[in-house]
Amino acid sequence: MQLKRRDFIRISGITAAGSLIIPPFLNSCKTVRLSADAESYLNHFEVTRGTLQKVISAAMEKGADYADLFFEHTLSNTSALEDRKVNSAYSNIISGVGIRVLKGDQTGYAYSEDLSLEAMLKAAKTAANIADSPGKYSPVNISEYQPPSYYSVKTSWEDTSIKDKIPFMQRMNDNMFDADKRVSKVNVYLMDSTSYILFYNSEGLLSWDYRPMITLAGICIMEENGRIENFMVNRSYRTGFEFLTNELIDELSKEAVAKTSILFTAGKPESGEMEVVMSAGESGILLHEAIGHAFEADFNRKNTSIFADRMGKKIAEDFVTIVDDGTLPGKRGAINIDDEGNPSERTVIVNNGVLSSYLHDRISAKYYKVNPTGNGRRQDFRNIPIPRMRCTYMENGPHKRDEIISSVKNGVYVDSFSNGEVNIGQGDFTFFVKFGYIIENGRLTKPIKDFNIIGNGPQALADIVMAGDDKTISDGSWTCGKDGQGAPNSMGLPTVKIRKLTVG
Repeated sequence: MQLKRRDFIRISGITAAGSLIIPPFLNSCKTVRLSADAESYLNHFEVTRGTLQKVISAAMEKGADYADLFFEHTLSNTSALEDRKVNSAYSNIISGVGIRVLKGDQTGYAYSEDLSLEAMLKAAKTAANIADSPGKYSPVNISEYQPPSYYSVKTSWEDTSIKDKIPFMQRMNDNMFDADKRVSKVNVYLMDSTSYILFYNSEGLLSWDYRPMITLAGICIMEENGRIENFMVNRSYRTGFEFLTNELIDELSKEAVAKTSILFTAGKPESGEMEVVMSAGESGILLHEAIGHAFEADFNRKNTSIFADRMGKKIAEDFVTIVDDGTLPGKRGAINIDDEGNPSERTVIVNNGVLSSYLHDRISAKYYKVNPTGNGRRQDFRNIPIPRMRCTYMENGPHKRDEIISSVKNGVYVDSFSNGEVNIGQGDFTFFVKFGYIIENGRLTKPIKDFNIIGNGPQALADIVMAGDDKTISDGSWTCGKDGQGAPNSMGLPTVKIRKLTVG
C-alpha cells in the first residue's frame, strides 16, 4: 500500500520500540499494482480490474466451480493476385469476450461482441445457468502471469499497408511466368493477422498475449498439350513484415514451377499393401492425423480414443519419441499461453516408445489429476477451448535417409500431401498424397501423384521400423479442424519407414 505524506503523518504516532506499526486492517486492503503490460491490455479492451471481477462474480453466482473470461481483438488482411496483378484485398476485425463457466465436467458458455459492463454481465449470467445452486463467490486478488514470447516481430502487420505487400506478390507472379513458358496462370495469396488476447479467471489469474500470423501461398498452373497440372507452395509463421523477402519469394517460385513441371511425368502407383517411406517434414501429417488426435485427452477421457487404456504402455519402437511443442520460436503452431491462460510447454507424448502423456486442457487435467499441458485452444472468442495440438513432431531416429530408402525393395516414397482424416475410435486414417516416387530395389524411380495412403494409426505407429536423423518441421499453412473449430498447427517428421500401409 502506498501512503500519501499526510496519511503517513496521521498514523506515525503508533509506534513501538521506534518502529512503525501498521494496523492489520490496513494490510488487508492492500491493492496489488499491475504491470504496465497488464494495464495496457486492460486499456486496449477498455475494461478495469473492477469490471473483470464483477463479470466473474456474475458467472459464479449459481454455484459454479470455475469461470473465465477470454477477450479477443483480431485484425486480419487478405490480398489476392490473379490474372497477373493484385486485384482484390480486404480486411476484417473481430472483437469480443467469451465467458465460460464450469460445473464438474459440464460447460456453460456465452459470448458478447459488446464489451460494455451491461452486455458482459448478461452473457455471464447466461453461462452461469450451467450450475443450479446458489453460490457464494468472493473476488480474489489478481495474480499476473506474463508469459515469455516465442514470436519475434520487428515490423508489425498493423504498420504495413497493401502497397508494401504488392511488390512481393507481383514478384512471385513474374518469377513463375518467366521460369517456364508452360505456365498459364498464377495465383498468389497473402494473409496476415494480429490478435490481442486478454485472459482472466475466477482464481484471479490475469494474462495476455499478442499473436501475429502471416501466410503466403502461391499456386502455379501449367498447361502442356491440353493437359493441365498445378501445385501449391506456402509458408506460414508467427512473425512480422520482415518475413517477406525477395529470397523467400524466389525460393517459393522456383519450388512451385519445379514441382508442377514434374507432375506431367508422374503416374499412379500400383494398389495394395507395401512398405512406405515418409519424407522428412510435411509427412508429419501422419503424426497429426493418424496418431495426434487420438492423444488429445478429451477423446481419452470419454473413452473414444484407441489409446484410452494405453497410458504407460509400449506402443512403438524404442527410438520413437513424439512431442507436441508450443514453444518453437516463430512456428505457426507456437503459442505463448493457451486459451485457458496456461503456459505453453514442450509435452512429450511418446517417450522411447512408451505413451507418457495426453494433451490436456483444464477439464481433462482435473479428471486425470495432472497439470494442464497448455493445449486448451479455441478458434476465437465465440468458441470453447478444447484439447488441440500445437506443433507435433517426432524426434530424430538412429538411421540415415539413404539407408532407409535403400532398405526398400518395392514400395513408395511420399512427399507432398493435401489433406487427411482419421476415425478417432478405431484409429483408421486416410491421406491424399499429391506427389511421391516409386521405390524399386532401394532407389527412387518413377514420380507418382494423386493417390491415397490408408492405414490404422496405432498399427502404423507400431510399424515404424526405421527413423532418420533428419527431423524437419514443415512451415506450411496447416490448419486443424475439430468440433467445427479451426486452429493453426505445425508438424514435422524425420524420414521414416513404415512396414506396411495400403496404397490406393
